[in-house]
Amino acid sequence: MASERCGVYPGSFDPLTYGHLDIIRRARRLVDHLIVAVAVNTAKVPLFTPEERLDIVREEVAGLENGGGSVEVRPFDNLLMDFAAEAGASMVIRGLRAVSDFEYEFQMTGMNARLNPEIETVFLMATETHQFIASRLVQEICRLGGDISSFVSPNVRRHLERVLASERGAAGPLRSAGNGR
Repeated sequence: MASERCGVYPGSFDPLTYGHLDIIRRARRLVDHLIVAVAVNTAKVPLFTPEERLDIVREEVAGLENGGGSVEVRPFDNLLMDFAAEAGASMVIRGLRAVSDFEYEFQMTGMNARLNPEIETVFLMATETHQFIASRLVQEICRLGGDISSFVSPNVRRHLERVLASERGAAGPLRSAGNGR
């Protein structure tokens, strides 16, 4: 009997976008069990707390139709390759949107292969309708009052609006991250 193929799809998911969900749906076809690994200690300063991001991702993947392996959402705050090995994963799944993503991902893949050559990295190209979606841009558009409905689910939009409204209340008017925020 063949052993179960487990994959890890890591990210900060701040917020989870339709692009992330597209990769999750497609990755499920490659594995028997997919772990969506939500990074807790990121180099980025996340908008959502780790608990909020975990809850949002769990809410969204619970709504996915059948059509692949099972999905589990877990936090991680250690080296990705250590997390993947502890989870019994044979692959790490990464999404690529553009050539600009490739350079960073290429470097990370080389480092990860040195840390654990038994775990492969598999790249899934974003579909053309999702290639331009970036979480930080979704945050910025929402922060400035733009329509984000084509980038995130209604549930994620509500979470974003709630967090940004409380941020606005605590810090006065929001400023654009591109303008010295």
